[in-house]
Amino acid sequence: MTAKELVKLAYEAQTRSYSPYSGFATGAALEAADGRIFLGCNVENAAYSPTNCAERTAFFKAVSEGARSFVRIAVVGNRPNEAGNYCPPCGVCRQVMREFCDPEQFEILLAKSPQDYKVLLLKDLLPESFGPENLEEV
Repeated sequence: MTAKELVKLAYEAQTRSYSPYSGFATGAALEAADGRIFLGCNVENAAYSPTNCAERTAFFKAVSEGARSFVRIAVVGNRPNEAGNYCPPCGVCRQVMREFCDPEQFEILLAKSPQDYKVLLLKDLLPESFGPENLEEV
């Protein structure tokens, strides 16, 4: 799958967003190492803290389907009828990515449109991160 195709799938996922409170819809398309693609959208809640971001929705779907190794994720977000800006993952989503992904290799595609996107590595968005290896016995 090309990066452009993955970004387009993130925009497709964004159309499923449940965001009645913020009006800010996000979508994500997560590519597993085995080639499967998992889509996620943000799901808001009136109590706010139970809200789930698109990235975590995609990761949790993937993990619940048995995927544990991932290559990259495309992330989009904007309010309806507004031009998109790059929508970087929140800190909680970055930490979830870190649980399952190699920060040196996992790519995060941030898109303003299907044609305008940039690629970052997880290590760039979450430097000096804490991961599973920090809990290994010495």
